[in-house]
Amino acid sequence: MSQLLLIVTFFLMTMSKQLLLGDEAIAQGALDAGLSGVYAYPGTPSTEITEYIQAAPITQERNIHSRWAANEKTAMEAALGMSFVGKRALVCMKHVGMNVAADCFINAAMTGVKGGLMVLAADDPSMHSSQNEQDSRFYGDFALIPMLEPSNQQEAYDMVYNGFELSESTGEPVLLRIVTRLAHSRAGVEQKAQKPQNEMAFSEDPRQFILLPGNARKRYKALLERQKEFIKASEESAYNKYTDGPNKKMGIIACGIGYNYLMENYPDGCEYPVLKIGQYPLPKKQLEQLVDSCDEILVLEDGQPFVEKQLKGYLGIGVKVKGRLDGTLSQDGELNPDTVARAVGKENVSTFAKPDVVEMRPPALCEGCGHRDVYQALTQVLEEEYPTHKVFSDIGCYTLGANAPFNAIDSCVDMGASITMAKGAADGGLYPSVAVIGDSTFTHSGMTGLLDCVNEKSDVTVIISDNETTAMTGGQDSAGTGRIEAICLGLGVEPEHIRVVVPLKKNYEEMKQMIREELNYHGVSVIIPRRECIQTLSRKKRSK
Repeated sequence: MSQLLLIVTFFLMTMSKQLLLGDEAIAQGALDAGLSGVYAYPGTPSTEITEYIQAAPITQERNIHSRWAANEKTAMEAALGMSFVGKRALVCMKHVGMNVAADCFINAAMTGVKGGLMVLAADDPSMHSSQNEQDSRFYGDFALIPMLEPSNQQEAYDMVYNGFELSESTGEPVLLRIVTRLAHSRAGVEQKAQKPQNEMAFSEDPRQFILLPGNARKRYKALLERQKEFIKASEESAYNKYTDGPNKKMGIIACGIGYNYLMENYPDGCEYPVLKIGQYPLPKKQLEQLVDSCDEILVLEDGQPFVEKQLKGYLGIGVKVKGRLDGTLSQDGELNPDTVARAVGKENVSTFAKPDVVEMRPPALCEGCGHRDVYQALTQVLEEEYPTHKVFSDIGCYTLGANAPFNAIDSCVDMGASITMAKGAADGGLYPSVAVIGDSTFTHSGMTGLLDCVNEKSDVTVIISDNETTAMTGGQDSAGTGRIEAICLGLGVEPEHIRVVVPLKKNYEEMKQMIREELNYHGVSVIIPRRECIQTLSRKKRSK
């Protein structure tokens, strides 16, 4: 009778689980966590995550975004755009895709998030289908954000399921790092209750996503100040577990799947003290406990010596290490003779003091700049007809539209992000979703975002403010001069929704009417206000 009960119990336990690849467990965890969109470019060993979400019935039922992006950069930016409107987004790529997405990824740590944002990086040790063995944990450490690394498929599911809450509670994107063996092997995974999608919501800080230098410096300091919170969260995490052992000759740090491999060799429990690592930054308290208890440390990690390198400086093993980590030098700002003097113990006396009357003077759009007319017309139409509007902008002179008197834009993250963030926000339900980008930035990295919009017939209005030069960096030639309309046509924008206007006061009403008409069009539209930069025009006249 007891044997029959055992068989029945085993059968019921098996039935309550799904046999899933690691990739599939991640996808299911995201779906169950209230996902609103996955953004990805295919690349082994991460491809199956998006494919699983695309095939899941709930994806169509809940209108979860699951179309492929043009590249990893546009995927990361669109996911950040969905987070901007308060929805939960997952962005997936293989490890080399992190190089493409890095611009937005690093800056997203500075902006933070609104809706939970998880970044999945699938590393490929031994290069089964890759050109290198880079370890994505270095990216997470570089960005100063929390990271998760599962040791098995159930943990992969749990980390995604709970990871969105971690992202929202910390206000930061969370990097989830897996490796090929976990991605492409199967195990039983027990699901949790499905959560509803987040409602649309915006940040209480209207400048959160605007990385002009003055705001970026503040956000970077805030990010640095929160590192202790992230370490404390790691010390309290269920994914970081210290298990004592009787043999103190060696202590073992086992990261991610390395812990699984260790336990296969010790099915009845390890004789050595073991620190299992599944959440980063490294849990300092447990590390110190392990180091203080053991004669030597063995680090088991699949990939590069990420933890091994950190140990020597992070804990000061063998020799005291001074510098930015221990506060001898500031963690932000430049190194200079004064800070070096203080670090070596020399007395530093300032020869000249800065008078209180000296204030920083922020840059402003030039008088006579065409961007001014664009922002005035756009803002007037939006404020009169769409009071809760949002405008996604980009990196260039026109970024100064974030400042008074315009206060015209709500984001500036990285080159090309305006269009893809507007797309992601539109995917999340925002209307109207407007992008403002310059001609040079458009040809640098905005074209792929526009292609994504065309492929999905996204409801976005893109304003390419064309001053026929790369004005912000001194008036260099712009790759798109004379080609913007042709590029848009070639990418598939409908000819009747490619509109050109000269941004001058005499054309103000025409420009407003054009903006109004294209905002009312539910599809991809492009408005090109074109007038040569006032500075390059002046230089041309002076040279004659």
